[in-house]
Amino acid sequence: MDGTLVDTEVLWWETAREVAAGLGHRLSDADGPEVVGRAVADTAAHLIEVTGGDSSALADTAAELTDSFFRKVDAGAPLRPGAAALLASLEGAGVPFALVSASPRSVVDAVVAGALAGVDFAFTLSADDTVRTKPHPDPYRAAAERFAADPAACVAVEDSPDGTASADAAGCAVLVVPSLLPVAPGRGRTFARSLEEVDLAVLSDCLGRP
Repeated sequence: MDGTLVDTEVLWWETAREVAAGLGHRLSDADGPEVVGRAVADTAAHLIEVTGGDSSALADTAAELTDSFFRKVDAGAPLRPGAAALLASLEGAGVPFALVSASPRSVVDAVVAGALAGVDFAFTLSADDTVRTKPHPDPYRAAAERFAADPAACVAVEDSPDGTASADAAGCAVLVVPSLLPVAPGRGRTFARSLEEVDLAVLSDCLGRP
């Protein structure tokens, strides 16, 4: 979702920057791997660690991140270029598709009701719906199971290193459309510069890529 279908990664970075500043830390590119594509709890833990804060503040920091991000998303988050056309082509061809996000359920629901309103997702999975979220394989394994499909028969579309690692570990083919952070090449990974370059044929080809 974030940074793939909807341009929310910038909003998440702004949220993390503001919360970090409140803790006395200036967010930089070095923090990127611990912020972009990560679950709220992971980013909160990172901010507590780099500021030397007490772990007892973890829950409050996570809540501040979630609440601030939700307000920004609720105010409006634009679709990524090519997202609407790709989703429409999947729906038109009868290809089932789901949304698998590392964001909390409240944020996922807000985006689905807003920027993604009317999109016919088979279901949505949030960070709250599996014991572990990205970069662990649990979310994509759970999605494949709900489709009653082998993960190897599924294509995950991702923009971040952690999301890509999650889909890889689950055994999915991965189409990578990077946003804020670069993603390294790897077996089973296909790359596109934008969703504007992606159609049903490109997704189909991902399944046959070694």
